[in-house]
Amino acid sequence: MFTFYHSFVHLLFIGIIALFPVVNPIGSAFIISPYLTNLNSAEKRMAVNRITLYAFSICTVSLFAGQWILELFGISIPVIQLAGGIMICKMGWDNLSSDKKEGTAKAGDGAAAKLSGYSDIEDKLFYPITFPVTTGAGTISVLFTLSAHSASTNRTDYLINTGAIFLSVIVMCILIYIFYLNTKKIINYMGSNAEMMFNRISAFLIFCVGLQIAITGIRSLFKM
Repeated sequence: MFTFYHSFVHLLFIGIIALFPVVNPIGSAFIISPYLTNLNSAEKRMAVNRITLYAFSICTVSLFAGQWILELFGISIPVIQLAGGIMICKMGWDNLSSDKKEGTAKAGDGAAAKLSGYSDIEDKLFYPITFPVTTGAGTISVLFTLSAHSASTNRTDYLINTGAIFLSVIVMCILIYIFYLNTKKIINYMGSNAEMMFNRISAFLIFCVGLQIAITGIRSLFKM
């Protein structure tokens, strides 16, 4: 019994420590915050619920069937990194050059402003907000590694190991939900000017993160 708990807790701890830096729920929450700015409380909760569900689905599929899916389509992790990095760069650039869009939105009436809330970002909740910003190539790579680490010919050991990693995925999804739902409250304490500055800095960081992921993918492709 002691060995069971030791193995389970050990892998659970490893899973959380390994996933936290690549999922980065705190940093990702600030990055996607501009997308949730125009939502009311109910719409934001609905959006965060969808993002969390999508993140959970991606992690679960990656843990149990990700390697098989990539092999089926002949896709490698470096290619995912390169493609995801390009899309994150595009998202960051769009946010950096959004002054004209914001000016146009301010000229609209109340009904138009309401329509620019949840319906405006609904098609972005999975791509690119959930993938690749929240759970991208790094998350998939870590889950592949953890899945290989938990492999065992003994069925009981396999279930224990996989259960621990699966629980670490649930912990990450809970953190995503908490931070994504409450980031606006933290930003509001900074004031309106600080919020605008933070949105610009976040957009620049999005662009840099995407560029870094793309470069990592290119380097990996050259090493193959």
